[in-house]
Amino acid sequence: MDRPAAAAAVAAAVAAAGCEGGGGPNPGPAGGRRPPRAAGGATAGSRQPSVETLDSPTGSHVEWCKQLIAATISSQISGSVTSENVSRDYKNIHKARQRLALRDGNKLAQMEEAPLFPGESIKAIVKDVMYICPFMGAVSGTLTVTDFKLYFKNVERDPHFILDVPLGVISRVEKIGAQSHGDNSCGIEIVCKDMRNLRLAYKQEEQSKLGIFENLNKHAFPLSNGQALFAFSYKEKFSINGWKVYDPVSEYKRQGLPNESWKISKINNNYEFCDTYPAVIVVPTSVKDDDLSKVAAFRAKGRVPVLSWIHPESQATITRCSQPLVGPNDKRCKEDEKYLQTIMDANAQSHKLIIFDARQNSVADTNKTKGGGYESESVYPNAELVFLEIHNIHVMRESLRKLKEIVYPSIDEARWLSNVDGTHWLEYIRMLLAGAVRIADKIESGKTSVVVHCSDGWDRTAQLTSLAMLMLDSYYRTIKGFEILIEKEWISFGHRFALRVGHGNDNHADADRSPIFLQFIDCVWQMTRQFPSAFEFNELFLITILDHLYSCLFGTFLCNCEQQRFKEDIYAKTVSLWSYINSQLDEFSNPFFVNYENHVLYPVASLSHLELWVNYYVRWNPRMRPQGSVLCIPVLGGSSRTPTQMLFAGSRTDEVHKVSCVPVLGPSSYKLFYLEVWGWGSPSPCFHIEVVERHVEIVSGLWCIDPDGPTVEAGAPLKKGEFAPPRHTFSL
Repeated sequence: MDRPAAAAAVAAAVAAAGCEGGGGPNPGPAGGRRPPRAAGGATAGSRQPSVETLDSPTGSHVEWCKQLIAATISSQISGSVTSENVSRDYKNIHKARQRLALRDGNKLAQMEEAPLFPGESIKAIVKDVMYICPFMGAVSGTLTVTDFKLYFKNVERDPHFILDVPLGVISRVEKIGAQSHGDNSCGIEIVCKDMRNLRLAYKQEEQSKLGIFENLNKHAFPLSNGQALFAFSYKEKFSINGWKVYDPVSEYKRQGLPNESWKISKINNNYEFCDTYPAVIVVPTSVKDDDLSKVAAFRAKGRVPVLSWIHPESQATITRCSQPLVGPNDKRCKEDEKYLQTIMDANAQSHKLIIFDARQNSVADTNKTKGGGYESESVYPNAELVFLEIHNIHVMRESLRKLKEIVYPSIDEARWLSNVDGTHWLEYIRMLLAGAVRIADKIESGKTSVVVHCSDGWDRTAQLTSLAMLMLDSYYRTIKGFEILIEKEWISFGHRFALRVGHGNDNHADADRSPIFLQFIDCVWQMTRQFPSAFEFNELFLITILDHLYSCLFGTFLCNCEQQRFKEDIYAKTVSLWSYINSQLDEFSNPFFVNYENHVLYPVASLSHLELWVNYYVRWNPRMRPQGSVLCIPVLGGSSRTPTQMLFAGSRTDEVHKVSCVPVLGPSSYKLFYLEVWGWGSPSPCFHIEVVERHVEIVSGLWCIDPDGPTVEAGAPLKKGEFAPPRHTFSL
């Protein structure tokens, strides 16, 4: 059957569903409003509710998809399209789905226990539990508590409902309700670290209530109960050993180190020099160990300035450390002053050193009265001190608490923007990005070496150095490179993951908890939004990292420093998160990645260019969750298909983070594809290939671009001078 007839068939199905021009329930910026239904549907003055107004996140969208798929199948197989054919094909598909659902339901009915990981064991099973869902109401089912997760499965088979929560994400468990009447008179509230709260109600059997409450407290907080984290019991085997991803000597060698100015020092081999630093550090070649020890005595926690990254051409460096212990009497250390001068001298292209203090100036002054402080420009004559005015961990913790309040369980649409603004979350993200951009610019454009520190050098310092390195070095924008960046700047250099996250600890109000690493990942996501083809990894990769930051399934983020990890035998007794990720790279790869080697990324650190990461922070709200791409039936015998017709062949309905096909497009059409499909942060929920083609053609006409010009692989690098930040290319 020819294309016009097929298009007519699709249009007929779309018209029956109440959509104009095949645009679907939410056609996007290129689609118009839907006209009233034709005869046989609703009255002329009525309209189907939009996706945004439906109580269910699926609703009419699913019905529209079913009719569209049925029409497509009919148009390609039967050669003639009638309403009877469409209806008959739809009924056949519906019956097949019912049989499949029944078969799967029978299989599920046979599963009396929750699925378990290797090494996982069940600790309690309680029936007649009510999950109080804030979106769909009370759901009755069976609750299983293992040493790794809370697993709830509803009694009814339709709709099937499963709640699967790793115990590591639980921050607090509290008893709630104590009425004297009713079957569900008591229960518990579970406060989670991943932006959601859970409520479970029970019948009055006291034993059941205590069994769940006690088991949750025991296994969600194992360290507080004298037990080991589940990561030590997890026995999954992967084909790749993630612990071998990062080798410090190899990474420094990649950077061209050691060289005549910098050496790999063994002074911290036994962690006696600095117990929170890695065993392998890079320091100036001319500095002796005795002098280095004196510098350590002058720096908080002994965290002396050490090299993180060196520019391959100018030799400008990023070094990181902690604050100097100047104190209220302006104490000096000649060895420290000489040390910073040596760092500056290692870069022959500049006679200046920029010291970026991440803290607020007022806070640094307060620290000075407590024995800390900052470098005085009069004492360090060739240094320039810059305060980045970034707030401390307590302010960030409070900001995240406010953010959680406005995104879960309900969202005030009328005050959404003002509520987000009131959390200051995006403002703090902006400050981090702005600080990192200043560091990167001094290195790249100013060819000037920089020293970065906060108070102790393991929170804001890690945020700034890793973000600046991500902007400067394209290697860190690959999957392996990003894993190495985390291993190096965060894990090996002693970011206190155990304290900041609270792994296995029941002290919900611990003042050491703070979303420092979450902010870093958020900043990375903001960069991927502005430079969508510059990163090899996708959004799912970032979300997976955050999920397992809390889960305690892997050993990657456990403990506070490298010394503790060796003491706990983390590398031998637990599995690396990178083993899991690197064994299925296709799931986490960005199909639009273009390896812009030697390109420095300068994201726009402005609130006008930043956005709340809805796919992470609001993902538990089904009314805000992006709908997955529709499974579109490929045109049979499609040798004559244009590149835009091939876009969604093979797309899957169960994934919102990626499409499973890489389009083959010309450079201009590739950019248009991003505009049409990825402008909403995930595949558009209802774009059929014909619709995408129509939209691309419309925009092509406006831009005077041939949408089906010479075809090249999407990943092919652009010509010299053609690279531009995507913010100038796409209207997001």
